[in-house]
Amino acid sequence: MRSVTYSMNVSLDGYIVGPDGGFDWSGPEPDVFRYWIDEIREVGVHLMGRRLYETMLYWETVDQDSLGEAELEWAALWNPLPKVVFSTTLSTVRGGARLATGGVAEEIERLRAEPGEGDIAIGGATLAAEAAASGLIDEYRTMVYPVLVGGGIPYFPRDERRVDLELVETRPFGSNVVHLRHRVVR
Repeated sequence: MRSVTYSMNVSLDGYIVGPDGGFDWSGPEPDVFRYWIDEIREVGVHLMGRRLYETMLYWETVDQDSLGEAELEWAALWNPLPKVVFSTTLSTVRGGARLATGGVAEEIERLRAEPGEGDIAIGGATLAAEAAASGLIDEYRTMVYPVLVGGGIPYFPRDERRVDLELVETRPFGSNVVHLRHRVVR
């Protein structure tokens, strides 16, 4: 069965964006960016909300001539990747994306039943919180940045539900960023 993973950059105090909506503190460190390139190779489909979808459209619209070698490699992997966008305000999406026709649990069940390889990746805290509430996330992958932003959108849902995790990987980067990979204990 395909694993459902939730991966994002996060501040040390647990937020994916700060109180002002900014995430400039999670800048593109070259070694961290290389890690994301390697991780996206394992993804078969990416689920995301509208805000993340609109942020990631950058990769489809950027002038390819302005990108470095690593950015070109990322774009070559990201752009053709199938994406499912959950939105109540968008009526169309572009590229390899499609609008979800049901809820996140229904979509994950459908994707797990279909033939296919690679992880089912979730991006975006709101969407991940919905999947977590249904017990659908198999792994949490955090890229922890050494900054306290003091508020914003939390990485982990605040639903007061206990979830036991097993640490399966840690990786420090030279930029003082630490990757943590936890598997949900079932």
